[in-house]
Order: sequence, then C-alpha cells, then structure tokens
Amino acid sequence: MPVSPEQSRISRQAAEWIVSLTVDDKAEREQARAGFEAWQQEDPRHAAAALRMQAMLGQLDAHEGRPARAALTSAGRASRKRVVARTVTALALAIAVGALSLGVPLTQPSLLLADARTGAGEWQTRILADGSQLTLSSGSAVNIHMSEGQRVVSLLQGEVLVDVARDPSRPFFVQTEDGSIRALGTRFTVERGEHATELAMLESKTEVRAAGRPALATVVVAGEKVRITPDSVGPVAHVDAGSIADAWRDHQLVVQNRPLAEVLDQLARHHRGMIRYDAGQIAAMRVSAVLPLDDTDRALHLLLNSFPALRIRTITPYVVLVDAPAAPSK
Repeated sequence: MPVSPEQSRISRQAAEWIVSLTVDDKAEREQARAGFEAWQQEDPRHAAAALRMQAMLGQLDAHEGRPARAALTSAGRASRKRVVARTVTALALAIAVGALSLGVPLTQPSLLLADARTGAGEWQTRILADGSQLTLSSGSAVNIHMSEGQRVVSLLQGEVLVDVARDPSRPFFVQTEDGSIRALGTRFTVERGEHATELAMLESKTEVRAAGRPALATVVVAGEKVRITPDSVGPVAHVDAGSIADAWRDHQLVVQNRPLAEVLDQLARHHRGMIRYDAGQIAAMRVSAVLPLDDTDRALHLLLNSFPALRIRTITPYVVLVDAPAAPSK
C-alpha cells in the first residue's frame, strides 16, 4: 500500500524530532523534548507516527549491531543545522541495514510503519479493540482502522488468521490491493501473494469482491478457498479446514502440487534474509510436502531430498541461492 505525501511528510517530521533528541547539548535536548511533546499533541497522526518510528527503531535495535540507534546517534552528534539535513540519510541507512534481518523488503520500508507486523521467524497474535483476534504469520504486516461504522484490516504483506468478534452494527473487512473480504462469519485466513490474494474459509462465510469489479460479490463458505485478483474472484475450490487450522497451530507450510518457485517465495518470507532462485532452472519442479516454517534451513534440506538435481548454496546467513544446474555432459 503506497504511503501518501502527507504520511511521508509526517513521518519525516517524526524522524527529525527523534534525531534532535540525541544531540550532545543537554539544554538543546530538553528544548527538543518539549517541542516533540507539543508536536505530538497537535495532531493524533503526529503521535501515531512518533510511536511507529520509535517502535521501528526498537525492533531494529533488538537485532545484532544495533544499526538504527547507531545511525541516529551519529546524525545527532552533528550541529543542529546539520541534524535536519542528515535525518533522512541516517534513517535510510538504519532501514537498509536493519530491515533485512527483520524480513522487510528494502523496496518496501513503509512496512516498518505498519500498525502490526512480524519479522522473519516471528508470529504474533493481537486482540483488537472489538474483541476480534488477528494472528500474523512470519513476515506479515497489517494496518488496522476501527471506526463507529466499520472495522477494516489492510493486509500489506504476508498472511493473517482472522477470528471476527460479532458486531452487526459494524461490518468487518480485510482488504488488499487485489480486493475486499467482508466477514459474514468468524474464522478465515488471508494470504497476500505477489500476484493475487488467497482466502481460505475455516468457519462460516465471507463475501468477496475484486478491487476492479466491486459490484460483483462471491460468497465463500467454510471448507472453500478462492484466489482474488484485481479483475476477478474464483473459481471456488475445496480445502480441508481442519488441516489449515493444524498447519497454523504448528507453523507449517502444507503444499500440494505447487510450483517450487511459489514454495520458495513463501519460505523466503519466513527466512531471516533472502532466498534467490533461478526461475528458469526450477520452472518444471512442483512440490507436495509439509515444511516447517520455523526452521527454513530444515525446510530447504527437505526440498533437497525431494529434488536431487537441486542445489542450495548459503552465501551468508542472510543470502541463500537455489538453482538446478544441468549435469555436465559425458
């Protein structure tokens, strides 16, 4: 989901205030702290941006090397005039160094400002204000908006298990760039892929609309799944709701006759780093397997057992290359 110019402006201001709190001069720090508090009170969006920025820095600091705080401290040691000019550069460095270990694509730094997100290898369950429950799988991000008229969860990346609390006066939606899912019941999973969104119903039913065809609705009931693109919904296929629930509980990836490239893309979201593959060399390979998402190294090893021609090379702990080089001719 693109960040609006206004959101970018507010985030930039929040970053500049946070940097100003790291200057060496005590009087300047106190003045900056007072100004920062006043700025947050001016607009709820200011306070939200400040919290998100500080949370992002905290997440990055928790990882090896503490890149975010080091970058900001370096910027804060400059003169007050230079601090503002160096803020964006410092934050860009922090994000570039730290985001990789958190499982965030460097092309999508806005995910760090999501209302709820998980890093690689991390799972999170959140109880919303209305009592609904969201469980984010590894490498996922959502924005949450609750109003008097509706409840909206925007899935920015990854996959979420949704348990909806009943509230007839406020419809509950899960949205992606591909379309919108209105809950007419309780429990379902939504996965945002690179080219489509996939919905699987575990209990009750939902009403699904493609982003480009909002007038057409498809009702999906328990034990069914659909693939949503901006232009269409469906066709409806059957799934084992119990198996999906078990896979979520055990943090497993269950695939049946899926292209290896799709499986590697899903494993990459759970891997602390990058998994890169040669699409041409593995195009004909399809996978049926149960793979552990909490141990992607073991998952890759299991794939090797299924595909002897596959080659997996760990360049660094954060970079894994997968290909299937042709055997040398004799």
